[in-house]
Amino acid sequence: MGLTSRSVWPWVLAMAMAMALAGPAEAGRSCTPQKLTSRVIESGMAMAEKTRSALEASGERVVLLARAGQDLSKYGLNYSHVGLAYRETDGRRGNVWRVVHKLNYCGTAEAHIFRQGLGEFFLDDPWRYEAAWVAPTPELQELLLPLLRDDTAVLRMHHKPYNMVSYPWSTRYQQSNQWVIETLALAAEPGVVSRDAAQAWLRFKGYAPTTLKIGALERLGARLTAANVAFDDHPSEKRFTDRIETVTVDSVFAWLQRSGLGKPGVELRLP
Repeated sequence: MGLTSRSVWPWVLAMAMAMALAGPAEAGRSCTPQKLTSRVIESGMAMAEKTRSALEASGERVVLLARAGQDLSKYGLNYSHVGLAYRETDGRRGNVWRVVHKLNYCGTAEAHIFRQGLGEFFLDDPWRYEAAWVAPTPELQELLLPLLRDDTAVLRMHHKPYNMVSYPWSTRYQQSNQWVIETLALAAEPGVVSRDAAQAWLRFKGYAPTTLKIGALERLGARLTAANVAFDDHPSEKRFTDRIETVTVDSVFAWLQRSGLGKPGVELRLP
């Protein structure tokens, strides 16, 4: 269970290599073999450059960075996936931004932690070319920064079995956004040494998950056709009344600002 670490590619090289790759990993998305088009590459790189420029101007060192990879509007949600982005100084190129995040590849029942550049993070064919971030407080950024640079530390909260709608207060599975807030808990509280402890800290700090309305037939269809969807970690009294609680980007951003652990959010879109 290792960290998949890829340095920020030079953008010209990224474009050339991307043309030869099949569809990239996406949290909760099936893996349909397809070539990345020039439009996707151009738009992804434009989104990455716009984000990089705005992050540099902000003066922040660590942010929770989200993208709109899937259309979740029927659930009233804006963003599908969040990672922890941090600024690093490269001796040759000055400041660069890297993103540590959890990806479920090709709809399997497992996920891995990746370290990527902004270009890779946005090199996809998303629902919308839109990004958003919330910067933690300066004190929390200082605690997160060394953890994110450490290949061992970023894996401490990682649990390989993946479930797109994992229950926030269970350790049976873990989805991508859940890994982010449990890692945040690890950085913020010295007493957090396990996922159980991280979840207890999140409850204490007032984190509230999103409740999705997912009916029995929809649950059954998802469970039978997708290896990365399960409902058996959810309490029966909630599951059988169609209430599926899970960690969403929108709920994380709202909680950070409500709790005083984060600053006001920033949104970016391509024209």
